[in-house]
Amino acid sequence: MVDFLSGFNGEALTNLAWGAAIVAAVLLALWRYWRVDLTALGSVLVFGFANAVAAVYVLFHLGEGRWGGDAHERLVAPSLAGIPMVGQFLEPIDGLLSGLADGVNEFNNVQAALPVAGGFLASAGWAFALAVPLCVVAMVVSFVEEWRRRRAFTRVTQQVHELTAEVAELKRLVGDPVRV
Repeated sequence: MVDFLSGFNGEALTNLAWGAAIVAAVLLALWRYWRVDLTALGSVLVFGFANAVAAVYVLFHLGEGRWGGDAHERLVAPSLAGIPMVGQFLEPIDGLLSGLADGVNEFNNVQAALPVAGGFLASAGWAFALAVPLCVVAMVVSFVEEWRRRRAFTRVTQQVHELTAEVAELKRLVGDPVRV
């Protein structure tokens, strides 16, 4: 599988999340231009999901230096097996030292990547927290819009009944012979 985000660092992923939110806002505004509340809600949700996805991406790619893990020099365990006369007895310690060096390198990677992932998760959390009041606003606006539509429908229905009654009265008058 091709990793499309392999060239992106933390700042580029942040820009990508903002770009996705702006594109979503523009598309939603063009699609539903009269509902600013739904446009704002949709773009905030896209921003939150983009940041959550970026955090998961960072956590799945901990071993990469893009997140600042290159700040620490990679540890390489020395080989004790090459020491004359006692090297053959020190071979088990070679595995232990390389495991220890790998563990320190992984710790450095996690230590560098966690703040980046935490920043994305914090942004996603704030976006989802902002989405709650926007959801309430969208529900209130939808309720008011539905209430206006029902009132307009009731008015139109009443006008249809009045016009039907007038047409029936005109038919009755036209159908009656004129008495002189």
